[in-house]
Amino acid sequence: MSIGTDINGAPHPQSAAAGAFTDEQTYRSSRVPVEFATTLLPAAYTSQEFHDIERERVFANSWVAVGTTCQVEKPGQVILADVAGRSLIVTRNEQGELRAFHNVCRHRATKLLDGVSAVGRNRRIRCPYHSWTYDLDGNCLGTPLFEGSDIPPDQQGVFDMSDVKGFDRADYGLLPVRADSWGFLVFVNLDRHAAPLRRQLGDLPERFAGHRLPQWRAMRRLSYDVAANYKLIGENFMEYYHLPWVHPELIQVSRLADHYRWQGPGMYTGMCTTPISRNTEAGGWDGLPPVSGLGAADASAGRFVWLFPNTAIVVLPNHAFVLFGRPDGPGRTVEEAVILTHPDSVAGDDADAGLDQLERFWDLVNRQDLEIVERVQQGIANPDYPGGRMCYRFEEPLHRFQNMVIDRMVGVDRVPAGDGQAMTPMFVTGDE
Repeated sequence: MSIGTDINGAPHPQSAAAGAFTDEQTYRSSRVPVEFATTLLPAAYTSQEFHDIERERVFANSWVAVGTTCQVEKPGQVILADVAGRSLIVTRNEQGELRAFHNVCRHRATKLLDGVSAVGRNRRIRCPYHSWTYDLDGNCLGTPLFEGSDIPPDQQGVFDMSDVKGFDRADYGLLPVRADSWGFLVFVNLDRHAAPLRRQLGDLPERFAGHRLPQWRAMRRLSYDVAANYKLIGENFMEYYHLPWVHPELIQVSRLADHYRWQGPGMYTGMCTTPISRNTEAGGWDGLPPVSGLGAADASAGRFVWLFPNTAIVVLPNHAFVLFGRPDGPGRTVEEAVILTHPDSVAGDDADAGLDQLERFWDLVNRQDLEIVERVQQGIANPDYPGGRMCYRFEEPLHRFQNMVIDRMVGVDRVPAGDGQAMTPMFVTGDE
């Protein structure tokens, strides 16, 4: 075991013996108020053991966003998701209700759908191995059901299991997973006993009520393979301390003086930019008209939310940008970026040109972020790095997020409270 010390002289492991990652004492220097706190221990970003525990205690016990509602707006449309190492099927049944299942046949555990078989609408889910078939509510219909089979009708009886003793198809439906939605996002939760999604969302539905998010649709999708822990991507998203040095283009349309912390009770961190600056030659957030009917505050602001555990949501008056970060080991994240709009904003003939401009700008900004977080991953893997000191003025959201992770690792069920005021200035000078 390699042991360093944090800046307060307390033990700060880069790696730890079994049990240390679920021990409250391991995190004592991160549990203090942000003005005194050190960062989450380095092993949280590099250790396979931490990653394995985190997968079960964070991702298998949280509402995790896995896609957009427009992907499953019709019965039989499918999202294939990977959460905590489990492959999942998310769909809608014939009544339009969200359903989710483990992507495992109840016969001999064959993976039912892959990326090819999930394309389009699946009115039945059929195992490719022995043709066991399920409906969109997960009920076992046939063992097998010979839709599309080349077995002659007079021989199909050989495969009929209806007279097998001790077997009832009703006992062999797909293994269910809880599913829900908010706005334009679809969520799953592997924990059958977890609190409803609304507890994790906190006050976000009220904060975004004026945007009519359920009506927004995905217009562009990009993917990135990132050589960094998902938490580093999130922590980079949560703070604007790095803007002047990492984002020379973004800082022109997102002025430091216009940034505020914007968070209430809920499993999220939030910030706000207001007023929104106009585009420069390098690009920006203009390009599409805003949603009609927005209130004055929403019409002039960009809202930036990191939704625990691994989803970034940016909502502006004319479009939204979402990042789904799927951990793939302690040092790699598979990232899907989505640009969404309300139909109001893409009704014009020049909508494609506006979307092209937004896609170029977001791709530029995101690649700048990913380059720097990969460098952080390289540095944090140095066994002599003991952890750093929080910059309290700018990094309260990181402290909030890291303590959400710690809560789950040590078994504490808690939703953070909100700030005392709706918007707290991030950058102040003098006696302000």
